[in-house]
Amino acid sequence: MTRDPADLTAADYLDGAREMTAADRPFLAHLLAEEAARRTADPATAAGIRAAFPDPATTREETD
Repeated sequence: MTRDPADLTAADYLDGAREMTAADRPFLAHLLAEEAARRTADPATAAGIRAAFPDPATTREETD
């Protein structure tokens, strides 16, 4: 594991996003995926990353 966040790659952030999804931490997964998308040069790939990890605040359904 690296100690300097500047050394992390988009793949590292995506791995973290997947781990947070598996741990039922959707907001952290979203944040890590956003950073992965930001570090991705291809706009289509970045859009795919964002689509795979949507913001849980905008996708959550309220129940009574």
